[in-house]
Amino acid sequence: MLETALTPNLAFSHLASDERIERTVQALEANNMRALVVASGDEARHQVLEMLPPGAEVYTGGSRTLEAIGLSAEINESGRYQAIRPRLFAMDRQTQGREMRKLGASPDVVVGSVHAITEQGQVLIASAGGSQLAPYAYGAGQVIWVVGTQKLVRDLDEGLRRIHEYSYPLEDARLREAYGRPSSVNKILIFNREYMPGRVTVVLVKENLGF
Repeated sequence: MLETALTPNLAFSHLASDERIERTVQALEANNMRALVVASGDEARHQVLEMLPPGAEVYTGGSRTLEAIGLSAEINESGRYQAIRPRLFAMDRQTQGREMRKLGASPDVVVGSVHAITEQGQVLIASAGGSQLAPYAYGAGQVIWVVGTQKLVRDLDEGLRRIHEYSYPLEDARLREAYGRPSSVNKILIFNREYMPGRVTVVLVKENLGF
């Protein structure tokens, strides 16, 4: 029998103030990550699509945010891009595991979201399997994150608390409902600073999007 699902700490669901957003934008820029602020998920979707040239090789990380604003479908189903995720779904992990790992680890562009961003411009991403962490950390030529401003936190300690107390319970409940199995926080990637200029763009959205 599965354990009872956890209750998320709703203190981490509130949108950030304009002052916190501004501090975070300045810190991200100082850490070599471009930061944009938009008012809505619709505006974020258009902003990201403007960054993607037709025919670009694009991998979408598993993201409730991208699903909510229609960006996953736009990238993976429109036919305008070389979408990697549909190719992965069509492959056999038992016989093509090596090819799948290589394909997902080094796309030209990866688009996804994160679980917390600190006022010092540090970005935190948690994962059970870690498939999206390799392209985020180094493998992708360009990284684009779409992030609801409820994910902005004071510091690393609060970011880790947000992952364990809010993001994880919600993802755990989603997996239990969809697949009948629990989730887990197995790996956490922390971006303190991006080394390559122009590689990372963070689109901050003044809407409560994703976990």
